[in-house]
Amino acid sequence: MSITTRAVRYGVTLAGTGGTNLVEAAVAEAREAAAHGVDSVWMGQRLDYDAVGLAGLVGTRVPGVDVGVSAVPVFGRHPLLVGSQAQTAQAATGGRFHLAVALGAPPIVEEAFGLPWERPVARLREFLTALGPLLRGEPVAHEGDLITARSLLPTHVPGATRTPLLVAAMAPQALRVTGELADGTVPYLAGPRALAEHVVPAITAAANAAGRPAPRVVALVPAAVTTDVEARRTMADGLAFYTRFKSYRRVLELNGTENPVDLALIGDEDAVAEGVREYVEAGATEVVLTAHHDLDAATQSRTRALAGALARR
Repeated sequence: MSITTRAVRYGVTLAGTGGTNLVEAAVAEAREAAAHGVDSVWMGQRLDYDAVGLAGLVGTRVPGVDVGVSAVPVFGRHPLLVGSQAQTAQAATGGRFHLAVALGAPPIVEEAFGLPWERPVARLREFLTALGPLLRGEPVAHEGDLITARSLLPTHVPGATRTPLLVAAMAPQALRVTGELADGTVPYLAGPRALAEHVVPAITAAANAAGRPAPRVVALVPAAVTTDVEARRTMADGLAFYTRFKSYRRVLELNGTENPVDLALIGDEDAVAEGVREYVEAGATEVVLTAHHDLDAATQSRTRALAGALARR
């Protein structure tokens, strides 16, 4: 097994799929991943558990590994409260917490939250503008068209260092705002071609124009280390959910892909590592293996072990 020598970080997502207590199961997954040597573990924001709270709990109980959330939707949230959550998790983990936010998708925003999908990019810009100072422990005084955020009460959490701010951005306007105001992007289902030709150039150009450092590109990659012929079908069933959303259909098309399972890296350690190499060569600064949580426990463990092996190299 070989991988590029470029300095890249590797992680896995957690799902807490084992046992009867999600928090305990997620902690157990994180402990195993950390023992294998991964750089980071990540949690998605869903409608059951709170991802920032779970990340804080995992980080306090599993030392030596970064914990990240991808991604908290800006619709239905307020930057003051998200800042409070993030700083609390940052203090609890001793500086190992990473936050990603996202626009989300119209069906979720409108049907689940009951909110109108209006001026999404403008909302993202204002949200990041207000949230950025808070994550640095600074007060905020933002009055925009869509968001008002003022530090009328103390907003800094003692013990919290600066929280890295990422955005799950893949479309041109969102990438431009992200490059200007955040530390990087967390694309999902953006294959190597979409990364190299669209995502990385757009966010890098925006960061350069704003005088910011080179952006992080944390690629969430569907992957499973297994030779089970049924794994592809199982992952295809899980990934089919994303074809409901225009943003994912668009990025799949940019990659020349229609079915998201065609991006899944499924095979033995060498095969998956070779697929990961393509993401790194496309400009990913970090690769997080995901979408394998519906598979058997042995496959999940084997996938976490590979992420650790790549991190150690």
